[in-house]
Amino acid sequence: MAEPAGLDVFEYAVVRVVPRVERAEFLNAGIVLWCRQREHLQARTVLDPDRLRALGADLDVEALRRHLRALEGVCAGDPAAGAATTEAKGARFRWLVAPRSTVVQTSPVHCGLTADPAAEVDRLLAALVLPAR
Repeated sequence: MAEPAGLDVFEYAVVRVVPRVERAEFLNAGIVLWCRQREHLQARTVLDPDRLRALGADLDVEALRRHLRALEGVCAGDPAAGAATTEAKGARFRWLVAPRSTVVQTSPVHCGLTADPAAEVDRLLAALVLPAR
């Protein structure tokens, strides 16, 4: 089945901070999006320390910010983000969204159609991560 004219399939996952894995509580902290047809891989993260402290008062917020920036760096291909940046974009996306039992995790992967992957990241961030206005 062909996509509607001008629209491409994209995949995304929500980046989550899980302070105590055993409690299964999390705070949405970003979006990672991959659009194969446009070779677009992008992550945007936002960490709200006040909301985070409600789940874990003893968390190292600056360490979490560094981890989230590294995730963004992997997507952007920043060599400072490590060896993963040398992989193809699709492989980087799959590596980033692989299940893990760490403080920074991702949701299951979802998909949609878009004409503008960068705008889609902004839309998803507003809908799924930022506090409701």
